[in-house]
Amino acid sequence: MKRGLGFYLKIYGKILAQDLKSKMSYRADFIISTIGMIFTNISGFVSFWILFRNFPSVGGWGYYEMLFLYGFSLISLTPVQCFFDNNWNLRQYVYSGDFIKYCFRPINLFFYYQSEVFDIKGLGQLAFGIGTLIYAWVKLGLAFTPLMLLKVLVFLLTASLVMIALQNAAAATCFWIQNSFYVLNLVFQFKDYAKYPVTIFSPVFRFIFTFLMPIAFIAYYPSLVILRPDAVPLLSWLSPVIGVAFFFISYKIWMHGAMKYSGTGS
Repeated sequence: MKRGLGFYLKIYGKILAQDLKSKMSYRADFIISTIGMIFTNISGFVSFWILFRNFPSVGGWGYYEMLFLYGFSLISLTPVQCFFDNNWNLRQYVYSGDFIKYCFRPINLFFYYQSEVFDIKGLGQLAFGIGTLIYAWVKLGLAFTPLMLLKVLVFLLTASLVMIALQNAAAATCFWIQNSFYVLNLVFQFKDYAKYPVTIFSPVFRFIFTFLMPIAFIAYYPSLVILRPDAVPLLSWLSPVIGVAFFFISYKIWMHGAMKYSGTGS
């Protein structure tokens, strides 16, 4: 039976409510982890401040432009933090055999697995990212119009799909290789480079961060539409298409591995 969007939204609401109830029963853990997330992001803010006390610009990018990229990257990384954190547990379910329980429900396997966990402390990251973005926006004197807001929302959403896609594909390697944690962890560590303009790297890394490990589409290329509208490269306008395409491919890889698992009973 084919399920519609309304059905999945209703199911997700119920799963989310139960997950939040479970987490809020340990409020101290929630508060401590949220504070930890905020301080982690503050350290990134401080690192920019220290850097620009010694250099007026980096690769032609000023302090507030860099802060804009930083805030943009934090917001675009929030969905993968909040909604897809269960990818970190995938290898454990697969190796223990417990993953088989997800294969016997009459709903989409990918949705069912990912919806079980909502990382609420990611909301602290979202709040900090929004605050940083607004602060940089004001300092840069950028115009604010309904069209500009629409561009920000569209490019933030599609930028998020890139990191989600990278994590989905990396997590799915556990269906084929035993030491998949190192693949997932490596991909996750690359996110730290998303807050920098790709132009400050060597040509080799520009190619890698654009075409092989496309973290430049998490903040740099989408942000150019807002920061430098008079000189927007084609890759920036293609960001939404690239984000959707990468997510679709990663979903197919994840589902292929999952169906292979259920088919072999491994």
